[in-house]
Amino acid sequence: MKILSNWMMGFVTLAVITFIGLQDPFVKETLRLKSFDLLSQYEEKELSPDIGILTIDEASIEKYGQYPWNREVLADIIIRLREAEVGIIVMPILFSEYDRLGGDALFVLALQQGVVIAQVGTTQTNKNAVPRGVAKIGDPLPWLYEWPGMLGPISTLGTAAGGVGVINTAPEIDGVVRRLPLIMRVGEETYPAMAIETIRVATGNPSYQIKSGDAGIIAVRVPGYPIINTDQHARIWLRWNNTFQSVSAAADDYSELKGKTVMVGITAEGLGSIIATPVGEQYDWALSASALQTVINGTAPKRYDISLFIELAVSVLVGLIIVVLTRFTPYWAVGGMMILFYAGSAFGSYWLFTRHLMLADASWIIITTTIVGMHSIFNRFILEFRLKQQIKKQFGTYLSPDMVMILQKNPELLRLGGETKNLTIMFSDIRGFTPISEQYKTNPQGLTALINRFLTPMTDLIMGQKGTIDKYMGDCIMAFWNAPVNVEDHEKQAVKSALKMVDRLNELNAELEGEGKLPIRIGIGINTGEVVVGNMGSDNRFDYSILGDAANLASRLEGQSKGYGVTIILGEETATAVENELFNIELDKIAVKGKKDAVRIFTVLGNNDWVFNNTNWYVYQQQHEKFLTMYRNQNWVGAEKFANDLKENWLEMSDYYNVMIERINEYRMNPPSEDWDGVYRATTK
Repeated sequence: MKILSNWMMGFVTLAVITFIGLQDPFVKETLRLKSFDLLSQYEEKELSPDIGILTIDEASIEKYGQYPWNREVLADIIIRLREAEVGIIVMPILFSEYDRLGGDALFVLALQQGVVIAQVGTTQTNKNAVPRGVAKIGDPLPWLYEWPGMLGPISTLGTAAGGVGVINTAPEIDGVVRRLPLIMRVGEETYPAMAIETIRVATGNPSYQIKSGDAGIIAVRVPGYPIINTDQHARIWLRWNNTFQSVSAAADDYSELKGKTVMVGITAEGLGSIIATPVGEQYDWALSASALQTVINGTAPKRYDISLFIELAVSVLVGLIIVVLTRFTPYWAVGGMMILFYAGSAFGSYWLFTRHLMLADASWIIITTTIVGMHSIFNRFILEFRLKQQIKKQFGTYLSPDMVMILQKNPELLRLGGETKNLTIMFSDIRGFTPISEQYKTNPQGLTALINRFLTPMTDLIMGQKGTIDKYMGDCIMAFWNAPVNVEDHEKQAVKSALKMVDRLNELNAELEGEGKLPIRIGIGINTGEVVVGNMGSDNRFDYSILGDAANLASRLEGQSKGYGVTIILGEETATAVENELFNIELDKIAVKGKKDAVRIFTVLGNNDWVFNNTNWYVYQQQHEKFLTMYRNQNWVGAEKFANDLKENWLEMSDYYNVMIERINEYRMNPPSEDWDGVYRATTK
């Protein structure tokens, strides 16, 4: 359930982000528009071959005087432009009042030479507005931008001019102008933007065509001119990749503008109006120039209605990939993939724009990748942190800190359920615990303190040899090696741990005897074999433990240690694994209680240092092997002789030989069968 919940958290996050994306909130729309701005900013600029600018600059003000000028000056400028053989002249200037200096008469004459002038949408009623009729396919009016009123030029100028175009902008929610409506309306009347009005004048057509459908306006057309595809509100996206040749109105020669459509623009400080565009602040006339160039080139960027859903679908797909990657790959791989998605989204958007003039929003894909990725990474981090804490809590008292750290770094070592694995198992128990407990009959807390005094150093020694404490059963310790962390030489580590436990117990007993307390004696059984190891128990409560015959045998070996007069008994597989480094001898062949098959059992005597201090070891070893041979061949006399000799000379093993001498005497009285295989069948645990 925990794994499922962490998976679900990533999916839930993705679902929430997708839902937000479907609502297209202010933040999302703003980011989308800003991403489009970046495309425009990095687009290569080129000089327009079609449009030139005649600037009313500081030099013009110095030459002709304070602005606004007598309109006779403007008339003279128009005449000079005609002499320079320019094309359509566009003046995005509103002439809503009569010239106070009386220059309108000459200006009217100049306007008749195919000049386009301006009108603007207002919040008031119409005044001198100049509408243009449209041929309608469908009903476009509900979709057009509507103004309460339209302020046009004075009637004499509006009538004389070749065309009158609207110069209003349509800023986006962030105040930046990126799109321009080609047709607007006031009531039932329609009014063209300056750019498309210039096209109409150039073609000599009296009206426009508008095609609309159920979802809005589809296209706008000037008869005889290519169809202009628009959005549902008759808007087009503007291109900002052109620069325009400019000539000062104060210049003596306008010939540089020959053959071009000329836009008259005010650039003098404090006179020109500034608008915000994707490529920075520009004069208002620059908007009309860019719009006109976009229409002329037929290169208006495209933004399809389905684009939003495609972008969301890609975002969902990327989010799903990130969620899956976060679950199964390293953090660096997830981070690398996120960066790859960033780069791929940005490049894809740039490629679609530069090659196909399609506006694709990379920002939402990047946002989705970031939020889902970071949340999934954080969620995974929390999961891993909790897992590490769980591992520390579960194994901190059973494993050494180094082993716990390995588990925390590699939690996959802990498989759910059980796995079959070759382990070395140890059982250690206190002998004669009843007399010790009787000593503390009136002081049970003292008994507890004694047990803890014993278990603490024993536990430390086991864990110091890379062992895992399975459980404490009163005064008994169960431990194993090679799980959950692999231990290459687990047999040696277990046996070394047992030898150190014996040495430490001798030190503890010296302390206890000095305190007038009974010493502690232990038995240790160690066996190696395959068992099932893992988390066992119920769904609500479980322990990391082992099950298997090898573990049962280790317990039985510990129980037999007292009967053989030794502290440590090893199973055959354990003894074989350590015989090159730790010296041991075979004790017997025994079928422990509850088992039919016999096993060879051994005891460990010490390491290389022990051999160095016991120079007669090899002599004793040879004599012991002869003793076992005679014993198994039922040569009771010879076996007893060797046992007695070894008992007298090898005091360390005297208890064992006493046990065997007693058994020999029993066999003398009750001989086994002639086919006896030398196996002793235990009747006690």
